[in-house]
Amino acid sequence: MDQTGAPSTAPAGVTVAPIHVADLAVEGETMPVCVHLIEHPAGRVLVDTGFTELHPAVADMDPRLFPLDLDALGRIDAVVNTHLHFDHVGGDHLFPGIPIHVQTRELHDARTAPDYTIPEWVDPPGIRYVEHDGAHDLLPGVRLLPAPGHTPGSQIVVVDTADGPVVIAGDTAVWFGELDEPTTEGQRLIRSLNPVAVWLSHTHEPWRPTGAEPSAEPSARPRDDPSEGPATPE
Repeated sequence: MDQTGAPSTAPAGVTVAPIHVADLAVEGETMPVCVHLIEHPAGRVLVDTGFTELHPAVADMDPRLFPLDLDALGRIDAVVNTHLHFDHVGGDHLFPGIPIHVQTRELHDARTAPDYTIPEWVDPPGIRYVEHDGAHDLLPGVRLLPAPGHTPGSQIVVVDTADGPVVIAGDTAVWFGELDEPTTEGQRLIRSLNPVAVWLSHTHEPWRPTGAEPSAEPSARPRDDPSEGPATPE
């Protein structure tokens, strides 16, 4: 936030790119699972981590995995979990010691509610959760906002660009129609931000408001110099 309380704007050159990490069979259709990489001058942030192995609890969804390639991905300075369902938290173990930002309510529910997620994927060795009770400024122009609906502890990531907010929404909406006609608190929050694009976890392209002109989206790419010192998203 700036001194007026308005959101700060992300620096020029900040990009958001989807990475396809799995497919699930849902009601006879193939549902992609995507995570999202934020490239920012102050750090590289991965939003959700997909999952990296099969588990009997989700065998009926016939998962097809394309796990994150850490060599191609390059350095990650922070991870954000929009929520802790299995297809969002199952790659967290790849980032021991890296701060993983999550809402306190979500972490509590994932650890205590029956049939909520795959418990052993929530607390793998070396995990370092950073808990938030509400909004949090992660980097200049990048903020976390609680977005209840899909789960009570869900959160979204908002990248405030010069053209308007770009939102990484996780499962706050699962398909575009839920943003066209929002019904949950989280969906209504997203629409109230007047975003120029909203990335969802189960679509390859972002939702855009009616009448918006699509623009070329950047692709995920490795860091040019992995030896550069780490940034420190708060």
